[in-house]
Amino acid sequence: MKPDWIAPNRTALVIIDCQVDFGSPDGEMARRGMEMTAPQAAVAQAESLAEAARAGGVKIVFVRLLTHPGGENRIVREAKQRSGDDAPDLCVEGTRGADFIGPQPQDGEPIVSKTHFSAFARTGLADQLHAAGVDTLVLAGLTTECCVASSAWDGFERDFHIVIASDACAAYEPDLHRHALQALEMSGAMIVPSAAVKASWKKSL
Repeated sequence: MKPDWIAPNRTALVIIDCQVDFGSPDGEMARRGMEMTAPQAAVAQAESLAEAARAGGVKIVFVRLLTHPGGENRIVREAKQRSGDDAPDLCVEGTRGADFIGPQPQDGEPIVSKTHFSAFARTGLADQLHAAGVDTLVLAGLTTECCVASSAWDGFERDFHIVIASDACAAYEPDLHRHALQALEMSGAMIVPSAAVKASWKKSL
């Protein structure tokens, strides 16, 4: 990977949904019986990426899901009814489940709150990044096949180059992670380990 492909002046690291309910052993997904080894490893890699981004002068955006019980839109509400889903809501605003784990926002680093899968859905994030001269995104976070993939597909539609740090994102099932990355790579995403991203930013110093 050439350093100029993810040069600091054109790139943002977007960290998606590294939150208690998705990645912590005492979060809601763990209580539902999900295997948390891969998500926890991905969160650790995302934290390392954030440190490298700060050292290299790369913009960082933290994205989080925030829900409000009873406040979901009609589509979400009916989908839950159809599937018989009566599990507690994830990442409810004001609860520990919505807190960040791993990388933590520092002063001046934007936090984007969303209610849908994509980081770009009804958030204004794309316009903010384009206005800052960003045309390339390095994505990390949880989970690969859901909010990371949704943000990647949406990012393509909004004219961003997409790079995914393959070990800084994870799914609860290895096959979901692998297949999601394969599909994105076939459509133009660059799938690279976080070590390669960090090395590229270091060369830019």
